[in-house]
Amino acid sequence: MDLWDWQSQAACRDVNPELFFSPESERGVRKRAREMVAKSLCGTCPVQPECRQHALSVGEPYGVWGGTTESERDNDTILPEHRKSA
Repeated sequence: MDLWDWQSQAACRDVNPELFFSPESERGVRKRAREMVAKSLCGTCPVQPECRQHALSVGEPYGVWGGTTESERDNDTILPEHRKSA
């Protein structure tokens, strides 16, 4: 349970999860705008590092986590020190 304690402090805990997860048909400007709003909320979050590390360590394929999009995590644009070694 301690592994998930950080979630209770997350800035997004009372926000509609649709802000962080793209509908299947969402593309282009609309997707980038939604991700920008989600990432701006992440920027205010006291547990952003824990959230980002969680997404990287489990290979989270969907959504904005810890201020990173799925494409940023997938394309290895995250600094190496944020990746958990295998």
